[in-house]
Amino acid sequence: MPRPETDIAATRAKIIAAADKMIEERGAISFTMSDLASAVGMSPSNLYRFFESKDALAEAMAGEWFAELLAIMEELVTADMPVEEKLYQFFARRVVIKRERYEEDPELFESYMELGNEHFDVIKGYVDLADHYMASILAEAMDKGYFKGLDLDTVVSLVNTMMQPFCNPQLMMQMMHLATEDRLRIVINTILTGLQANSESASAKPELYVAS
Repeated sequence: MPRPETDIAATRAKIIAAADKMIEERGAISFTMSDLASAVGMSPSNLYRFFESKDALAEAMAGEWFAELLAIMEELVTADMPVEEKLYQFFARRVVIKRERYEEDPELFESYMELGNEHFDVIKGYVDLADHYMASILAEAMDKGYFKGLDLDTVVSLVNTMMQPFCNPQLMMQMMHLATEDRLRIVINTILTGLQANSESASAKPELYVAS
């Protein structure tokens, strides 16, 4: 008789929790699936019934890591708010979550970054999806008159570069005290008012949004 779905989900959650503890203690690269099987009290062959490879395990762990962040981005893309505030919230809400995760357990946070580096092909889809959502908001800003003389791909690339201290977890670990919402507001306003191909020949700039 097949296992009930609830039992499968509970066992997978137990395995992921054990993997969290193990990568925090040993680092992401040094633990093996055999070690993990021992930690949860099952044979390696039984473990592979739940996760067929370390990549599959990393993908499940990445799914948990990104779930809350993706929900925020999905909500904001269709949110009824000024695009200027939407762009700020797109980064600000995720900054808060990442800071809380880091402060709760810096070692586990760092271990997840190590796991992401080891299995970057697994998480690349989430990174690309975040770019897609950001591009949707930037396109909305362009429709309102921002980023004159630039195409969307260029704007996405430039904004990604400038926002690294607020969205790249590995960089944030080095300067978490600088990735504040106040600084983020200043950076977003600067991007909106200053990012264009030729500021001297461009027509009147759109009005700067100031949050209440």
